[in-house]
Amino acid sequence: MEFSMIFMFSSTLLFLVSSPTNVHAASPPAPILPPTPAPAPAPIPPYVNLTDLLSVAGPFHTFLNYLESTKVIDTFQNQANNTEEGITIFVPKDSAFSSLKKPSLSNLTQDQLKQVILFHALPHYYSLADFKNLSQSSPVSTFAGSGEFSLNFTDVSGTVHLDSGWSKTKVSSSVHSTDPVAIYQVDKVLLPEAIFGADIPPTPAPAPAPEISPAADSPKSELTGGGHAPGIAPPNSAYRIINSGIWIQLILAVSGVLVLFL
Repeated sequence: MEFSMIFMFSSTLLFLVSSPTNVHAASPPAPILPPTPAPAPAPIPPYVNLTDLLSVAGPFHTFLNYLESTKVIDTFQNQANNTEEGITIFVPKDSAFSSLKKPSLSNLTQDQLKQVILFHALPHYYSLADFKNLSQSSPVSTFAGSGEFSLNFTDVSGTVHLDSGWSKTKVSSSVHSTDPVAIYQVDKVLLPEAIFGADIPPTPAPAPAPEISPAADSPKSELTGGGHAPGIAPPNSAYRIINSGIWIQLILAVSGVLVLFL
């Protein structure tokens, strides 16, 4: 009896000691992972200075002067650097403005001139390859507006042609074409039909030059075209007839006296 109890106790103790639930194996520590680096911020695109681009190319001095005088340069500069759309500008050379005889931009009001300059840009960046598809969606609105302020594009064997409804020209070269700014040189000034399709008031005629009065001490200046002093009426025909009659009477009287003495 005692032997059986001892055997059972020993067996139970052996079972408890050898049980895997009581085997506490030391587990290795969890590895320490390095912190996940934060994603790098997107690079800030470089600031595009349109004045610098137009100053070194061209020459585009006339167009740049109009941009600055009408304050349109601020609108284009903001579109180029502060929007995701970008901008496309068509710039005529100085020779295009000098060959523009009629109509002349000098006849426009300040608001009309501003609209003409705004008419030379699109509120979106377009590469030269984009114009092939853009020609299928013409007309395209400009910064000046839509309708009569829109442009039509056609691609002819890789050459981009522009039609404003009043003037036609083409892109002759690419000055700058890096997103978000595209600048293309055109052969002519773009004239919107909304302005030049109507009658532009002519330039007022210059004031006539003041007449110079003749010198007061000049003897000729005191005579009129007929040789008479101003303010004195010329002798009429009756006056001349009376004078002729007096002379005839004097001649007859003298002749009568001579006959008496002879």
